[in-house]
Amino acid sequence: MRRFRLPFLIVTALGLLASLGFAAYAAERDGSVTGPRQTLIHDGIAREYIVRAPRDLTQGHAQLPLVVVLHGGGGNAAVAESMTGFTRKAAEEGFIVVYPEGTSRFRDKLLTWNAGHCCGYAIHKRVDDVGFIDALIYKLIAAYPIDRKRIYATGMSNGGMMVHRLGIELSNRFAAIAPVVATLFGDEKTPAYPVSAIMLNGELDKSVPNQGGAPGGRFPDAWDGTPTRPALEQATFWAHANACTNTPDKRDEDAFIRWQYHCPAGRSVELYLVKDNGHAWPGGQSGSRRGDEPSTALNATDVIWTFFKSHAK
Repeated sequence: MRRFRLPFLIVTALGLLASLGFAAYAAERDGSVTGPRQTLIHDGIAREYIVRAPRDLTQGHAQLPLVVVLHGGGGNAAVAESMTGFTRKAAEEGFIVVYPEGTSRFRDKLLTWNAGHCCGYAIHKRVDDVGFIDALIYKLIAAYPIDRKRIYATGMSNGGMMVHRLGIELSNRFAAIAPVVATLFGDEKTPAYPVSAIMLNGELDKSVPNQGGAPGGRFPDAWDGTPTRPALEQATFWAHANACTNTPDKRDEDAFIRWQYHCPAGRSVELYLVKDNGHAWPGGQSGSRRGDEPSTALNATDVIWTFFKSHAK
């Protein structure tokens, strides 16, 4: 299959977003996608984020879903936007998307999230990322016509681990979550409220091994040493939290294996193991020149949004 260069894809996306009336954003020379940044002071720290929303939002506008997208460890909002393609999906489907940023000693580089056992600066400084995301959602609800029953979170790697934590500690906020190439550590508490969950992992992932155990990748020291649990235990955890059955249906396809649990009405738990995917966003762009090449077997953003839009709080 012919592969188009990233700048071509970005130009195409820019044209689509402009035609749909979404807030404009620019592609820099290195191919990363950036735009107007906003700041929220939380816990004495200036936290930055980017919001993508329709231009024509006015008082009385119909309430829209909100998707929170978290970058991976060492990434930033621009990388998350270009990697996932969620801005394009928001333009197509009519929802608001926000790309918050983690913290770092270098301000705008090597940003991480405090996901409990990972990663880097955020866990060493015990940064209150749960409080930051909660405050950010509160601020966005005040500024945009957001449907409080349709707030979702997704993220990759360290960002996906943080999404698990958000689903647990802010279970009153989120209707559904979607961690990608992420994991749990086995000491998580059951959330107070049910939260539907879909997870995507790569069978070839060496940074967050599908079978669990010690983390790998280029920055294993960014963790606190706690071994990861096998990928499927994420689904087991959320199945229990949602009062689903213990035994899922297993569907083994050429490209992926999917486990789907039987849950009470309005709740769902699914996990995809993509057979040819490493530590990457399936169907998206690589996060860096040295990053794993994403699988083209399925598009994680499409799968996640289809799941999200069928679940309200």
